[in-house]
Amino acid sequence: MNLEKVVFGFFIVLAMTLNFGFFIGDIDNPNHHHVYELYAAIVVNLIATVLKFGDRTQIGAILLSTSLVANLQLIVGAVLWVSLSGSVDEPTIITYVVSLSGGAFLANIISVILLVAETINQRR
Repeated sequence: MNLEKVVFGFFIVLAMTLNFGFFIGDIDNPNHHHVYELYAAIVVNLIATVLKFGDRTQIGAILLSTSLVANLQLIVGAVLWVSLSGSVDEPTIITYVVSLSGGAFLANIISVILLVAETINQRR
């Protein structure tokens, strides 16, 4: 078993599950979306992105691009949440942030699918 691949897969799957945990729930209900879970998703996505930098294959480039998309959407969501707090009603802000998180979640799903496909295609 390759410990590097275990850590790599762990962070990719953890990024997706944290993002899913934030995303799930009523889109406009602030009680269903916790700010710390969003920040945890951002941090884990950033770690997963850094781990993807070493791969020089075509699939590695696509994995990196999906991570960059997820990071961009999660960071923009967090910035919106911080900048709009107090100026717009909370359900409206949450709707924006959760929508961006949904896009990041889709990018994370694509990343996990590619990881599984690459693992299945590897020969011993």
